[in-house]
Amino acid sequence: MGNGQRRLFGTDGIRGVANRAPMDAATALRLGQAAGRFFNRGQHRHRVVIGKDTRLSGYMLEPALTAGFVGAGMDVVLVGPLPTPAIALLTRSLRADLGVMISASHNSYEDNGIKLFGPDGLKLSDEQEIAIEALMEGDLTSALATPGKLGRASRLEGAPGRYIEAVKASFPRGRSLEGLRIVVDCAHGAAYRVAPTVLWELGAEVVPVGVAPDGFNINDGCGSTAPAQLAALVRERRADLGIALDGDADRVVLVDEAGKVVDGDQILATVAASWAASGRLKGKEVVATVMSNLGLERFLEKKGLSLHRTKVGDRYVGEAMRERGCNLGGEQSGHLILSDHGTTGDGLVAALQVLGVLVERRRPASEVLRCFEPLPQKLVNVRHAGGSPLDDERVIDGVAAAEAELGSRGRVLIRASGTEPLIRVMVEAEEQALVDSLTARLADVIRQAAASPTRVAAE
Repeated sequence: MGNGQRRLFGTDGIRGVANRAPMDAATALRLGQAAGRFFNRGQHRHRVVIGKDTRLSGYMLEPALTAGFVGAGMDVVLVGPLPTPAIALLTRSLRADLGVMISASHNSYEDNGIKLFGPDGLKLSDEQEIAIEALMEGDLTSALATPGKLGRASRLEGAPGRYIEAVKASFPRGRSLEGLRIVVDCAHGAAYRVAPTVLWELGAEVVPVGVAPDGFNINDGCGSTAPAQLAALVRERRADLGIALDGDADRVVLVDEAGKVVDGDQILATVAASWAASGRLKGKEVVATVMSNLGLERFLEKKGLSLHRTKVGDRYVGEAMRERGCNLGGEQSGHLILSDHGTTGDGLVAALQVLGVLVERRRPASEVLRCFEPLPQKLVNVRHAGGSPLDDERVIDGVAAAEAELGSRGRVLIRASGTEPLIRVMVEAEEQALVDSLTARLADVIRQAAASPTRVAAE
């Protein structure tokens, strides 16, 4: 493990199929022991907060992690099913050393995952994750507490209430959702209780869906990755807005009153314009990833604001926001970080910012949320047999030719997947025909280079 590589941890914690390594009870137990050893320093009582979503496998992973932490001498506070941002919040407010969220986010119930948060409510750094992995691979006997130093486990009954109040506090003071009908789809996931409660307590008429978890139905044809059911219901119930959260409620997709889906780029644009107008947007800058539409960038420029792009992944968005002193960032997928209100993506807080704009402007969502016309954008995945086709001269020349053809009318983004042998080809341009032809051309060149890796630029 000394090579500083993470094997277990990906860009968003540990993920896998439930009851298969690494998402099995044995690995969870060792993770609890190793993370417990890593954070159990100093003389104070050490504490870890553990939350989960509604997957069946949470019943297996939660007690295994608990046993590991207790055995390492840490007290465990169990809060049950709550959104990921709630665990980040509770880790800070309870002065815990560590927060753990058991969730595979928008994946189906067969998968599960474990995310770790430090005492500041931020996801652990690469260095911390590498150190914990190294401990897991070694002899953990020394990590185990003596019988008199074992930790205790307890349930915190008031945890949902703490999060509900924090979320409500993010809504503009003195405003209410009175007179608005809102459909909220909780994906049968972690927010199934708290999201409808927040909206109702702020005065809305709430139509809740995806609020009957059974351990298997999380994200199944519902939530932010499948908003069709929500869109139909918004039209049927003549609602003012539809809110679709994912399984752990750290991302959101909205549906306007006409049933049209609104992605993270339009939500970012709406919030950025509102915050800039009221002087709340720090640094006159928004952070987003390389996937965000060029239309968002142009919209912000017209408002005198800039867009800073990062690699794909909310962790990179969060890091850039902290480095640059920004308080608004996010991904096209609906993962928005509003750092005035929390340390990680929060679908419910993001939705409330948009609702604040709707209440203030008294215009329909279709008008308020259509900030810009997105440029046609196409993403193609090219599978290959290994190696690095992106280093091939033919690919490098092909990309350069495509970029020259586009000029300022669009952009090309080609990147290797971090998890499988795929090259992702994304083209964005003002005309759909140009997008289609360039995507096809670049995909062909990459396929040729992968099939016969002859001339490599590095040679």
